[in-house]
Amino acid sequence: MRDDRGVIALDEVLVVDVESTCWEGSPPPGESSEIIEIGICPLEVASGARGERRSVLVRPSRSSVSPFCTRLTTLTASQVASGVSFAEACAVLRKEFRSGRRVWASYGDYDRRMFERQCADFGVGYPFGPRHVNVKTLFALAHSLPREVGMAEAVRLTGRSIDGTHHRGHDDAYNIAGLLAGLLRR
Repeated sequence: MRDDRGVIALDEVLVVDVESTCWEGSPPPGESSEIIEIGICPLEVASGARGERRSVLVRPSRSSVSPFCTRLTTLTASQVASGVSFAEACAVLRKEFRSGRRVWASYGDYDRRMFERQCADFGVGYPFGPRHVNVKTLFALAHSLPREVGMAEAVRLTGRSIDGTHHRGHDDAYNIAGLLAGLLRR
């Protein structure tokens, strides 16, 4: 954790995966993609132990959950309507997971960019500290792949199968944490 000198703790990585509103084609007029679920799975660096997976549903304010989005994520409009605001979700990350004091990781840059954009759009303080690990790039480099691969393909390449439902934030965060644990053990 940060001490009085602003040091970031390196004993745990907060693995995050977001799901966002999406459509088969372009968004309907006046709508844009926004975070509807934040999946979280802490990873203990020394042991590689994954913590409990957690899902924070986020109520969209400028878009709706399309039938395509429900087919992809299994999240329905009524489920996310009962979620918290984006600002409240960021407060959960800071308070319950000490996100500003931890290295955080995601599979690719999409999640980081979505947080940056949505924080700017809504005037919400960025909930994370300055250190982000892109597991997608790290995985490709560590495995000498010719290109980056999707999370499901990376899990398959390690000889495992997806644990839970692909495109649900908490399950994807758990699987990404497993990939990162394997990379840290290398």
